[in-house]
Amino acid sequence: MPEGDTIWRVAAALRARILGQVVERSSHTGLEARRIEAIDAVGKHLIIRFEGGWAVRTHLGMHGSWWVFRPGERWSLPAWQARLVLETPDWVAVCFTAPTVEVTRDPEQALRGLGPDLLAPDVDLDLVVRRARMVGGETPLGVLLLDQRVAAGIGNVYRCEILWAKRRSPWQAAEELDDAQLRDLYSYAVEALRLNVRSEGYRRRFPDHLRPAVHSRGGRPCPRCGSLVQVRRQGVLARFTWFCPTCQPDPPTYSPFRT
Repeated sequence: MPEGDTIWRVAAALRARILGQVVERSSHTGLEARRIEAIDAVGKHLIIRFEGGWAVRTHLGMHGSWWVFRPGERWSLPAWQARLVLETPDWVAVCFTAPTVEVTRDPEQALRGLGPDLLAPDVDLDLVVRRARMVGGETPLGVLLLDQRVAAGIGNVYRCEILWAKRRSPWQAAEELDDAQLRDLYSYAVEALRLNVRSEGYRRRFPDHLRPAVHSRGGRPCPRCGSLVQVRRQGVLARFTWFCPTCQPDPPTYSPFRT
């Protein structure tokens, strides 16, 4: 699933091409002849705002993507996978296979339950910590970091790498950390997300290592201690969680049935 930095990059790419242009044709009725006034990334959501108060909110889920083509250019994916098409005089922007494409006058309605966007310039990490406490003290850190109600923008890659960098077990309960320690996890997330927004290319880097240390590296040596990286499923959605068993030992209360 695209994470906050990916959606920020998508928004920047769309802004450079279609911001300020008038939509000549659209797959959604009501957007034609409207000028595109703003394109914003909010966590994992992309908001395109049009004159007249209309907006489109997309969430790419696991497999969605945005592409931009010149008029008449062959698309990279089949047309039947297109969920939204916006044709302007110079570009054709296409959103493929996204599970959420909403045309609305109130895009903020779906965003009201989100925690602070970690890529916002004025992100309030103290508020993030307070929201983390509201989720529940027994919540494992690996589940907490993915909870968009606490903070928007962290996905599976970042949660695995944050916990590895801070030597925290994904199954450690949030209540075992004090506020400063929780804040430190999210502060690292902000630093990592912003680093990848600024960097060129799509290979993610992290503040203290140049590439993912554990994510998708099951069975390979931990770059810090050499132990073999392990992977387990975690949470209600059974998300794959990669971790180093030596650098991130299970808490004493760990149970294989604990989420």
